[in-house]
Amino acid sequence: MIKVTIFYYQYYYYVQGKASIPLSEISDKTSLAHKALRRFANFQNPQQRHRVAQEVQAEVTEGKLANDETAIILAATILNQSGNPEDALRALFKSTSLESSAAKVQTLLKMDRVDLAVKALKKMMEVDEDATLTQLALAWVNMSLGKDKLKDAFYIYQEMMDKYGQTPMLLVGQSSALILQEKYEEAEKLLQEAQLRDANNPESLINLVVISDYLGKDAEVVNRYIAQLKESYPHHPWTVDYLKKEDEFEKLPSRMG
Repeated sequence: MIKVTIFYYQYYYYVQGKASIPLSEISDKTSLAHKALRRFANFQNPQQRHRVAQEVQAEVTEGKLANDETAIILAATILNQSGNPEDALRALFKSTSLESSAAKVQTLLKMDRVDLAVKALKKMMEVDEDATLTQLALAWVNMSLGKDKLKDAFYIYQEMMDKYGQTPMLLVGQSSALILQEKYEEAEKLLQEAQLRDANNPESLINLVVISDYLGKDAEVVNRYIAQLKESYPHHPWTVDYLKKEDEFEKLPSRMG
Protein backbone atom coordinates (compact mmCIF):
# COMPACT_ATOMS: atom_id res chain seq x y z
CA MET A 1 0.00 0.00 0.00
CA ILE A 2 2.88 2.36 0.77
CA LYS A 3 4.29 1.94 -2.76
CA VAL A 4 0.91 2.74 -4.28
CA THR A 5 0.60 6.00 -2.36
CA ILE A 6 4.22 6.89 -3.15
CA PHE A 7 3.46 6.63 -6.87
CA TYR A 8 0.29 8.66 -6.32
CA TYR A 9 2.20 11.55 -4.76
CA GLN A 10 5.03 11.34 -7.28
CA TYR A 11 2.39 11.72 -9.97
CA TYR A 12 1.43 15.08 -8.50
CA TYR A 13 5.10 16.14 -8.31
CA TYR A 14 6.33 15.17 -11.73
CA VAL A 15 3.21 15.10 -13.90
CA GLN A 16 0.85 17.65 -12.39
CA GLY A 17 3.47 19.88 -10.74
CA LYS A 18 1.27 20.23 -7.64
CA ALA A 19 3.50 19.99 -4.59
CA SER A 20 0.65 21.33 -2.43
CA ILE A 21 -1.23 18.02 -2.68
CA PRO A 22 1.44 15.89 -0.97
CA LEU A 23 2.14 18.66 1.55
CA SER A 24 -1.49 18.84 2.61
CA GLU A 25 -1.99 15.07 2.79
CA ILE A 26 1.29 13.71 4.18
CA SER A 27 1.71 13.87 7.95
CA ASP A 28 5.07 14.47 9.64
CA LYS A 29 4.48 11.21 11.55
CA THR A 30 4.59 8.70 8.72
CA SER A 31 6.94 6.34 6.83
CA LEU A 32 10.46 7.35 5.77
CA ALA A 33 9.38 7.33 2.12
CA HIS A 34 6.44 9.64 2.77
CA LYS A 35 8.60 11.97 4.87
CA ALA A 36 11.07 12.14 1.98
CA LEU A 37 8.26 13.06 -0.41
CA ARG A 38 7.05 15.75 1.95
CA ARG A 39 10.56 17.19 2.16
CA PHE A 40 10.88 17.12 -1.62
CA ALA A 41 7.60 19.02 -1.86
CA ASN A 42 8.99 21.62 0.56
CA PHE A 43 12.07 21.87 -1.68
CA GLN A 44 9.80 23.18 -4.45
CA ASN A 45 8.99 26.19 -2.26
CA PRO A 46 11.52 29.00 -3.02
CA GLN A 47 11.50 30.05 0.65
CA GLN A 48 12.30 26.50 1.80
CA ARG A 49 14.63 25.45 -1.01
CA HIS A 50 17.99 26.49 0.47
CA ARG A 51 17.16 25.15 3.93
CA VAL A 52 16.07 21.75 2.60
CA ALA A 53 19.16 21.46 0.39
CA GLN A 54 21.44 22.22 3.36
CA GLU A 55 19.56 19.73 5.52
CA VAL A 56 19.97 16.95 2.95
CA GLN A 57 23.63 17.78 2.37
CA ALA A 58 24.31 17.60 6.11
CA GLU A 59 22.60 14.20 6.36
CA VAL A 60 24.72 12.83 3.52
CA THR A 61 27.97 14.32 4.86
CA GLU A 62 27.31 13.02 8.38
CA GLY A 63 26.09 9.62 7.18
CA LYS A 64 22.61 10.19 8.63
CA LEU A 65 20.54 9.84 5.47
CA ALA A 66 17.57 7.50 5.97
CA ASN A 67 18.15 3.98 4.64
CA ASP A 68 15.08 4.03 2.42
CA GLU A 69 14.98 3.75 -1.37
CA THR A 70 12.64 6.69 -1.96
CA ALA A 71 14.48 8.86 0.59
CA ILE A 72 17.83 8.15 -1.07
CA ILE A 73 16.66 8.88 -4.62
CA LEU A 74 14.82 12.06 -3.64
CA ALA A 75 17.81 13.25 -1.61
CA ALA A 76 20.01 12.74 -4.67
CA THR A 77 17.46 14.60 -6.80
CA ILE A 78 17.50 17.55 -4.40
CA LEU A 79 21.29 17.65 -4.39
CA ASN A 80 21.52 17.38 -8.18
CA GLN A 81 19.00 20.18 -8.61
CA SER A 82 21.02 22.25 -6.14
CA GLY A 83 24.17 21.86 -8.23
CA ASN A 84 25.79 19.35 -5.89
CA PRO A 85 26.23 16.11 -7.89
CA GLU A 86 29.17 14.96 -5.75
CA ASP A 87 27.02 14.61 -2.62
CA ALA A 88 24.17 13.22 -4.74
CA LEU A 89 26.51 10.42 -5.78
CA ARG A 90 27.50 9.80 -2.15
CA ALA A 91 23.83 9.44 -1.24
CA LEU A 92 23.17 6.98 -4.06
CA PHE A 93 25.97 4.65 -3.05
CA LYS A 94 23.80 3.64 -0.09
CA SER A 95 21.50 1.77 -2.48
CA THR A 96 21.97 -0.88 -5.17
CA SER A 97 18.48 -0.89 -6.70
CA LEU A 98 17.95 -0.38 -10.42
CA GLU A 99 16.30 2.98 -9.71
CA SER A 100 19.27 4.31 -7.76
CA SER A 101 21.67 2.86 -10.35
CA ALA A 102 19.88 4.86 -13.06
CA ALA A 103 20.19 7.95 -10.88
CA LYS A 104 23.93 7.21 -10.51
CA VAL A 105 24.31 7.12 -14.29
CA GLN A 106 22.48 10.43 -14.60
CA THR A 107 24.58 12.02 -11.85
CA LEU A 108 27.88 10.81 -13.31
CA LEU A 109 26.89 12.27 -16.68
CA LYS A 110 26.20 15.60 -14.95
CA MET A 111 29.77 15.40 -13.64
CA ASP A 112 31.09 14.68 -17.17
CA ARG A 113 32.33 11.28 -16.01
CA VAL A 114 31.08 9.33 -19.00
CA ASP A 115 33.66 6.62 -18.30
CA LEU A 116 32.18 5.93 -14.86
CA ALA A 117 28.63 6.24 -16.21
CA VAL A 118 29.43 3.48 -18.72
CA LYS A 119 30.62 1.24 -15.87
CA ALA A 120 27.48 1.94 -13.84
CA LEU A 121 25.36 1.19 -16.92
CA LYS A 122 27.11 -2.16 -17.41
CA LYS A 123 26.15 -3.14 -13.87
CA MET A 124 22.52 -2.25 -14.62
CA MET A 125 22.61 -4.38 -17.76
CA GLU A 126 23.92 -7.32 -15.76
CA VAL A 127 20.89 -7.02 -13.46
CA ASP A 128 18.18 -6.47 -16.12
CA GLU A 129 19.22 -5.46 -19.61
CA ASP A 130 15.64 -5.08 -20.89
CA ALA A 131 14.28 -3.01 -17.99
CA THR A 132 12.87 0.38 -18.97
CA LEU A 133 15.27 2.19 -16.63
CA THR A 134 18.25 0.34 -18.08
CA GLN A 135 17.20 1.25 -21.61
CA LEU A 136 16.72 4.89 -20.60
CA ALA A 137 20.16 4.95 -18.99
CA LEU A 138 21.58 3.41 -22.18
CA ALA A 139 20.02 6.23 -24.22
CA TRP A 140 21.54 8.86 -21.88
CA VAL A 141 24.99 7.30 -22.14
CA ASN A 142 24.72 6.92 -25.92
CA MET A 143 23.93 10.62 -26.28
CA SER A 144 26.96 11.49 -24.16
CA LEU A 145 29.18 9.22 -26.26
CA GLY A 146 27.89 10.85 -29.45
CA LYS A 147 28.68 9.96 -33.08
CA ASP A 148 27.06 6.67 -34.18
CA LYS A 149 25.62 6.15 -30.69
CA LEU A 150 23.22 9.05 -31.28
CA LYS A 151 21.20 6.95 -33.73
CA ASP A 152 21.04 4.15 -31.17
CA ALA A 153 19.68 6.61 -28.60
CA PHE A 154 17.05 7.81 -31.09
CA TYR A 155 15.79 4.28 -31.69
CA ILE A 156 15.70 3.46 -27.97
CA TYR A 157 13.32 6.39 -27.45
CA GLN A 158 11.30 5.31 -30.49
CA GLU A 159 10.90 1.77 -29.14
CA MET A 160 9.73 3.17 -25.81
CA MET A 161 7.20 5.44 -27.51
CA ASP A 162 5.90 2.50 -29.53
CA LYS A 163 5.43 0.65 -26.25
CA TYR A 164 4.30 3.38 -23.84
CA GLY A 165 3.09 6.21 -26.07
CA GLN A 166 4.50 9.66 -26.79
CA THR A 167 5.14 11.13 -23.36
CA PRO A 168 6.79 14.58 -23.07
CA MET A 169 9.87 13.01 -21.48
CA LEU A 170 10.38 10.54 -24.33
CA LEU A 171 9.69 13.16 -27.00
CA VAL A 172 12.21 15.54 -25.44
CA GLY A 173 14.77 12.75 -25.15
CA GLN A 174 14.37 11.82 -28.79
CA SER A 175 14.53 15.47 -29.83
CA SER A 176 17.83 15.80 -27.95
CA ALA A 177 19.25 12.90 -29.97
CA LEU A 178 18.20 14.69 -33.17
CA ILE A 179 19.61 18.05 -32.03
CA LEU A 180 22.99 16.42 -31.41
CA GLN A 181 22.80 15.11 -35.00
CA GLU A 182 21.97 18.67 -36.18
CA LYS A 183 18.52 17.58 -37.38
CA TYR A 184 16.82 20.66 -36.02
CA GLU A 185 13.61 20.68 -38.07
CA GLU A 186 12.83 17.07 -37.13
CA ALA A 187 13.58 17.87 -33.50
CA GLU A 188 11.25 20.86 -33.63
CA LYS A 189 8.33 18.66 -34.72
CA LEU A 190 8.87 16.37 -31.74
CA LEU A 191 9.07 19.31 -29.35
CA GLN A 192 5.86 20.78 -30.74
CA GLU A 193 4.24 17.42 -30.04
CA ALA A 194 5.64 17.51 -26.49
CA GLN A 195 4.21 21.02 -26.06
CA LEU A 196 0.75 19.77 -27.00
CA ARG A 197 0.98 17.27 -24.14
CA ASP A 198 2.59 19.63 -21.62
CA ALA A 199 2.96 23.26 -22.69
CA ASN A 200 5.03 24.06 -19.61
CA ASN A 201 7.54 21.20 -19.66
CA PRO A 202 10.93 22.79 -18.82
CA GLU A 203 13.06 20.39 -20.87
CA SER A 204 10.99 20.91 -24.02
CA LEU A 205 11.20 24.69 -23.52
CA ILE A 206 14.99 24.50 -23.17
CA ASN A 207 15.31 22.43 -26.33
CA LEU A 208 13.02 24.87 -28.15
CA VAL A 209 15.34 27.72 -27.15
CA VAL A 210 18.27 25.78 -28.61
CA ILE A 211 16.71 24.84 -31.94
CA SER A 212 14.99 28.22 -32.40
CA ASP A 213 18.44 29.78 -32.40
CA TYR A 214 19.81 27.25 -34.89
CA LEU A 215 16.77 27.63 -37.16
CA GLY A 216 17.08 31.43 -37.14
CA LYS A 217 13.74 32.08 -35.45
CA ASP A 218 12.84 35.64 -34.47
CA ALA A 219 14.28 36.82 -31.17
CA GLU A 220 10.70 37.31 -29.98
CA VAL A 221 10.09 33.55 -30.21
CA VAL A 222 13.25 32.68 -28.27
CA ASN A 223 12.56 35.34 -25.64
CA ARG A 224 9.05 33.98 -25.10
CA TYR A 225 10.42 30.53 -24.23
CA ILE A 226 13.06 32.05 -21.96
CA ALA A 227 10.46 34.22 -20.21
CA GLN A 228 8.33 31.12 -19.63
CA LEU A 229 11.30 29.32 -18.06
CA LYS A 230 12.13 32.31 -15.86
CA GLU A 231 8.57 32.55 -14.61
CA SER A 232 7.72 28.87 -14.15
CA TYR A 233 11.13 27.36 -13.38
CA PRO A 234 13.36 30.02 -11.77
CA HIS A 235 15.32 27.36 -9.88
CA HIS A 236 15.89 25.01 -12.80
CA PRO A 237 19.68 24.60 -13.35
CA TRP A 238 19.36 25.93 -16.91
CA THR A 239 17.48 29.04 -15.76
CA VAL A 240 19.90 29.67 -12.89
CA ASP A 241 22.85 29.45 -15.28
CA TYR A 242 21.13 31.69 -17.84
CA LEU A 243 20.30 34.36 -15.24
CA LYS A 244 23.90 34.28 -14.01
CA LYS A 245 25.25 34.83 -17.53
CA GLU A 246 22.63 37.51 -18.17
CA ASP A 247 23.71 39.35 -15.02
CA GLU A 248 27.39 39.09 -15.99
CA PHE A 249 26.61 40.44 -19.47
CA GLU A 250 24.72 43.42 -18.05
CA LYS A 251 27.69 44.27 -15.81
CA LEU A 252 30.19 44.25 -18.68
CA PRO A 253 29.79 47.95 -19.67
CA SER A 254 30.55 49.15 -16.13
CA ARG A 255 33.61 46.89 -15.93
CA MET A 256 34.91 48.08 -19.29
CA GLY A 257 34.27 51.69 -18.30
